[in-house]
Amino acid sequence: MTNSAARTARIALVGDRSPNVVSHTRVPLILDALAEHDRLVLDAYWIPSEDAEAADAVRGFDAVWVLPGSPYRSEAGVLSAIRTARVEGIPFLGTCGGFQHALLEYARDVCGLTRVAHAENDPDADDLLIEPLACSLVGHESAVTIEPGSLAESSIGSERTVERYFCSYGPTRHLDTLRAHGLRFSGHDEDGHVRIAELPDHPFYLATLFQPELSGDGSRPHPVVRALAQAAVEHAGREHGATV
Repeated sequence: MTNSAARTARIALVGDRSPNVVSHTRVPLILDALAEHDRLVLDAYWIPSEDAEAADAVRGFDAVWVLPGSPYRSEAGVLSAIRTARVEGIPFLGTCGGFQHALLEYARDVCGLTRVAHAENDPDADDLLIEPLACSLVGHESAVTIEPGSLAESSIGSERTVERYFCSYGPTRHLDTLRAHGLRFSGHDEDGHVRIAELPDHPFYLATLFQPELSGDGSRPHPVVRALAQAAVEHAGREHGATV
């Protein structure tokens, strides 16, 4: 980057932090790399899912990242954080469990599908938006085709990428309803299944069923994470009247 001045933003990391969740242990490495290589400094705060139930839990932050680690101790808290980021225009990234809950929040609060559920949280529900995948993606790498002109494409810089998964649940029902209400599915795997979702009218709203935080060894942040960091510092600049 030509600008040598580091740019700082506050980011809420939503999830139940655990040393046993690999993506959680990667976050400090990623934050250090963003600061060192990209001069994008993220002042990070972990928000446990129960604490995220508070209405103002993520207000005042420049970005919200809902990390993997489901089932979360509080589904309601995670959905509340996602809703705040969506409604208030706070840059948002949801990965793996964050992707699943972003779709759940949108289906319930925007599409009026108030009874849809996540099979991991409520396996006996009548209407499962997020169901067990026919073939678990745990430890699997797969190609993702990205729609031209999407936020995903501008973030990743390509119309095709190979990504790492670590999940057993994905969206199956009501996809047409979600599309009709403005959610864009901008990335699909080789079988045509949804792997990336975004909101075109939001400053930065991206959710991936894969885990970009597991890319490489953490020393070079995935382009999706770098794009979130860039959006965060731009948000901080707007909020505080600074030039970034």
